Amino acid sequence: MPDLVVSITLFVLALLIGIEVIGKVPATLHTPLMSGANSIHGIVIVGVVIVAAEAQTPLAYVFIFLAAVLGTMNVVGGYVVTDRMLEMFKSSKPSRKDEKEGDK
Repeated sequence: MPDLVVSITLFVLALLIGIEVIGKVPATLHTPLMSGANSIHGIVIVGVVIVAAEAQTPLAYVFIFLAAVLGTMNVVGGYVVTDRMLEMFKSSKPSRKDEKEGDK
């Protein structure tokens, strides 16, 4: 039982710290921040795998499943957002090299 209390306390503290950190970021930086969050959530998924090896109770499996699903969603979402950001910076005009080749 004491292990469960410690685990829940750590989980709640991590939630509060995460909310506090994200809450202080201006809205204009949320998209670049999502891109940077990929590495953090990748670490979360590695932690889930490590904790899953030690899990013994059904409640632990529920928390492991939730952490794995939410971490995976954030990693995939980060890559999607990063891809969209990179698409915005691609030029739609043909380059000078392409124009010269077209003239030949």
